[in-house]
Amino acid sequence: MAFTEETLRNRFTYHKPTGNQAVKYEVIRNLCLDIALRLNELCPDSRELSLALTHLEQTCMWSIQSIKNEKEKQDEPSTTY
Repeated sequence: MAFTEETLRNRFTYHKPTGNQAVKYEVIRNLCLDIALRLNELCPDSRELSLALTHLEQTCMWSIQSIKNEKEKQDEPSTTY
């Protein structure tokens, strides 16, 4: 088995933002929205624009995921002996 059940449950469970995570998420979403609006304004309607917006959505998602994961790493018990 590649992943433990606990790992999979954690990946597919909602994690409420803590501390200033929600503020960081909102900043990232707003930055990505600003870029998306400008791209939509400047670029012709095309497959390339569609791909650029898809990748921007991924950028937004993975940026937020990095913040969530950092918090989880800080909460993990130390394995140093």
